Amino acid sequence: MRKDKVLLAEDDSTLSFIIEDALTREGFEVKTARNGEDGLQKHDEFNPDIVVADVMMPKMDGFEMVKLIRLKAPQTPVIFLTARTALDDLLHGFEIGANDYLRKPFQLAELIARIKALLNRRTGQQEDTVITIDECTLNFATQKLTTKEETRELTHTEAVILNELFHHQNEIVEARTLMYRIWQNDNYNNLNRLHGFIYKLRKYIRSTSLDILNIRGIGYKLTNRT
Repeated sequence: MRKDKVLLAEDDSTLSFIIEDALTREGFEVKTARNGEDGLQKHDEFNPDIVVADVMMPKMDGFEMVKLIRLKAPQTPVIFLTARTALDDLLHGFEIGANDYLRKPFQLAELIARIKALLNRRTGQQEDTVITIDECTLNFATQKLTTKEETRELTHTEAVILNELFHHQNEIVEARTLMYRIWQNDNYNNLNRLHGFIYKLRKYIRSTSLDILNIRGIGYKLTNRT
């Protein structure tokens, strides 16, 4: 089965390694570039399905690289990574063809979700981001939970937790797995935060047949009420 190809242009070698590792574990084929000139060359060789590019890079910045890529591949989705927050910078990025922006620092789970959403939008697929169980539908791309009674906008963290539980119904999802997906670590201090999110999610689905069980000392399980 063909893997979706991601070109990652990022001059921070540590961040590049972390992102590449996370995307590879998610099933993507990843090619990295250390600056805009390298990214332009890698694009021609690799023909990626999506480009993830830092804005501030040596030799050629992300804006210039994407402008040149757009001349050859106008339909390829682009996500900019940036520490810049000025509105003019954001508008400039969208003007030259960005599909999405992610401000640093960001959560890896959010980057992965946005990559999948753009690729699915391009191909018309939704199976990776929309899942329905009984009366509940979770759209991970739009971060919305729909039940018979309402449609609720979730926070990104809430969407990440429900997405894991929905895709592993009747299975135990370890707390440490969820903490890595959200915070990229399993620091004990985050466990109480995770419990708080689970408590809120239980309230969101209490009108349905679903429940989230606490498997003491291990994690959680999405199951039907008995």
